Amino acid sequence: MKALRFSSFGDVAGVLHVEELPPPVLAPDELLVEIHAASINPSDVKNIQGKMRQTTLPRTPGRDLAGIVIGGSKEMIGEQVWAAGGDIGFTRDGSHAEHIVLPRQGVRPKPKSLSMAEAASVGINFITAFYGLIERARLREGETVLVTGASGGVGGSVIKIAKSRDARVIAVDRQALDPDKARQLKIDLALSSQSDDIVNRVRQFTQGEGVDVTFDCVGGSLFEVALNTLGQGGRQVNITSVGERRVSFDLIDFYHRQLTLHGVDTLALDLIASGAILEGLRPAFEQGLLTPPSIARTCSLEEAVEAYREVENGTAKGKIVIVFPR
Repeated sequence: MKALRFSSFGDVAGVLHVEELPPPVLAPDELLVEIHAASINPSDVKNIQGKMRQTTLPRTPGRDLAGIVIGGSKEMIGEQVWAAGGDIGFTRDGSHAEHIVLPRQGVRPKPKSLSMAEAASVGINFITAFYGLIERARLREGETVLVTGASGGVGGSVIKIAKSRDARVIAVDRQALDPDKARQLKIDLALSSQSDDIVNRVRQFTQGEGVDVTFDCVGGSLFEVALNTLGQGGRQVNITSVGERRVSFDLIDFYHRQLTLHGVDTLALDLIASGAILEGLRPAFEQGLLTPPSIARTCSLEEAVEAYREVENGTAKGKIVIVFPR
């Protein structure tokens, strides 16, 4: 089978290449999935650059996929499935290949309403958003959520999940989101981190109450800003820190307002836990309450190295998905 491979860490163009591999061998309780589509995430690029400490070499990258079961459990043969997360692409060969071997419990039926390419674009971003917003911050219907890095993959997924729970959403990005996009996403207030006084704008919007949950996809200089928009008993989720790793805040104000910080690292979720989240998301996609990310374009496996460079440079306006003609 053909697969993208890297045997050393370094520049994407220098170490990533297509290679012919022998057919994979299944262990008991594993499935062989014929991959029809697999998206490229920024974390895939970081993996090749050596920024993911757990990765063992040589390795096939790729963390999201959609395909058809062609080996293993007889009752699952022919089923259309999706999977993402866990050790895929790190200590287990990933999805940027014609086939992948996965534990049966980590593979779930894909939403019937999504194409293979759409299903492959959901994975990591929506898993991170759901885990942080629903499982950790325990968002309730009707609450108000502030999202930083709103135009990013995780930020956009947070917005969609929050709106599916009838939450009000304040979207913060370097430049306020385009009005058409804000209307499409049903955003209640769009702010710029460069030109708006975020804390005061949020206080005005919430009539002095503050927001219930902040999902900070940026960290660094926006960490304390996001924290200061929270109302009494508010919860903040942090998934990264762009630029400065160390942050500061008023600890006395923090405990007087009875705030809660949630550090979320979905790399700690195994494939089975990630599969359970995908299964939890599936009904909302099938009911039209959630929609997949925008797909910038598709490419073949042979074109994937150049697509990786687009993701690395940040020039892709949406997901790039590797598709395999079947």
